[in-house]
Amino acid sequence: MAAKKKSITKKVAAKKVSKKAVSKKVASKKVAKKAAKKVPAKKAAAKKVAKKATKKAGKKTPSKAAITAKALEIYLKRKSSGEPGDDMSDWLQAEKALSK
Repeated sequence: MAAKKKSITKKVAAKKVSKKAVSKKVASKKVAKKAAKKVPAKKAAAKKVAKKATKKAGKKTPSKAAITAKALEIYLKRKSSGEPGDDMSDWLQAEKALSK
């Protein structure tokens, strides 16, 4: 009889352990579902932000060739007037002038 009792308690203990394992799996699935739902929401929010940024800017960025030509023009004007400066400042000034 004692042997039967031990085997029954082992079975009960095994069921309890298996129930805990199942509940952990269910909990992890719920967490995974919540995370999966949040990802599209984050993507949608990112798209909205990107759209707003492009609407605010509303201006296309000038081509590299256009910036280069304008920077050259600024450089030649700067050199002829004897003002100090460098190529990076000429480039940034050209980008600013063309993006207006």
